[in-house]
Amino acid sequence: MKWNEGERVVVRYRLDDGLHDALGTLTDVAVDHVSVDTRRGIIRVEASTMVTGKRVPPPPQYLPSQG
Repeated sequence: MKWNEGERVVVRYRLDDGLHDALGTLTDVAVDHVSVDTRRGIIRVEASTMVTGKRVPPPPQYLPSQG
């Protein structure tokens, strides 16, 4: 799959303690890794640890309640 910087994605990756997900905006795309700007900060995911990934829609926009 071809990803571009600025796209919103979720990437599942494996570390020694199990599977993790990085959900956010791609800030760097290279042959050996991607970097995802998440709520927790930028996470670099090495290609060798990636399990799966996909593009996702923008986050929902919440409207203030009128009441």
